Amino acid sequence: MLRRASSSVGFDEFGFALGKKRDRKLQHRCHDYSYPQPNPVKVKELCEFLSYWNGASFICRNQIEKFIRIGIPPAIRGRVWKCLLNIDSIRAASSFDYEACQAEIRKPLVDLGVSEYSIIPTIDSLVDTENEISSGQASDLLSADLTLFKQIALDLRRSFPTHRTLMGDRPEAIEGQAKLFRVLTAFARYNPQIGYVQGMSYIAAVLLMILSEEEAFWALVALLEKPKYLSELFDSSVKKIQHQALIFHQLLKHRKPLLFQHLETLGVSSLHFIMQWFLTLFTSLPCWDSVLAIWDLIMLHGLQAVFRTGLTIILLLESRIMNMSEEATVLPVLLRVPVDVSQHRVLIPALWNTDVQEWEINCMNRLVLEEADGGQDEG
Repeated sequence: MLRRASSSVGFDEFGFALGKKRDRKLQHRCHDYSYPQPNPVKVKELCEFLSYWNGASFICRNQIEKFIRIGIPPAIRGRVWKCLLNIDSIRAASSFDYEACQAEIRKPLVDLGVSEYSIIPTIDSLVDTENEISSGQASDLLSADLTLFKQIALDLRRSFPTHRTLMGDRPEAIEGQAKLFRVLTAFARYNPQIGYVQGMSYIAAVLLMILSEEEAFWALVALLEKPKYLSELFDSSVKKIQHQALIFHQLLKHRKPLLFQHLETLGVSSLHFIMQWFLTLFTSLPCWDSVLAIWDLIMLHGLQAVFRTGLTIILLLESRIMNMSEEATVLPVLLRVPVDVSQHRVLIPALWNTDVQEWEINCMNRLVLEEADGGQDEG
């Protein structure tokens, strides 16, 4: 049954606005979901299993993979992600105080005359203030905070603008935007070596759709800091993601040489689409049930599942791409993957049938490093 906001905007079961058909095409969002409906017996089994979860146990992880293959019920997904990311243990082992951090962040916000609840409407004034600072008319103490706030505020406006928790100026959306701002600024304080990087807003926003605010923060910490997950994607520059794109480039070259050569001939590089896919963890796909199923697998297998998903999408698009003869026709298909490929009943079975092993990624990594060393030697 569809939930409706006070403005009479309809939302689908995952919280995305139901626009007119012509608007849906523009927003690239599909509302026809095909994920398996939860079996009450399996739901009960999964709940019991999670109650004695041991993340260090191979048997436990093998068992949870079976549940993920069947399909995680939306109502239990948060519990599954918390277990897989080991959020409670990470929080308990850290001296970082999330609430205390928020109190510290509010001080420069007050100095700037804004709050987390008004950060988007006042973005233009933040830009003006930044210009004043750059011309020496304001305190240098605010400079770093202001730059961070402005970067995050700009991305808040772009992150899922049709989702009920971030859409427009309704109370629920204002609260959702404030939560997202708080989580992202807290992470930048928690890990200043990484800080805030474009793409993080999409990841944090999805976590907030599934978890509570502080749980979402610690889930973001786990995803961005653990080597198993996304620590090799995000840094203050784009060097890490560029390196991973080159690894995918090599993987495609070895798996599908004819497709690889065709893309090369057309001038399409993996950098053109992999950065968007990887940095936002495929949240640009139009079918949200598929996105969540992909995230379930990423929570289990980490970066390996990211490569696996990217390769699966390319394989599903292979025949279409091979019939294209211009870069201008290929790139839109890669950047806005069609609904018929993204549907849960198509993409997820293909994903489970596509195998990418860690050793294979390591081999491709060595090839990238060898090519880089060869290029330096020639220079």
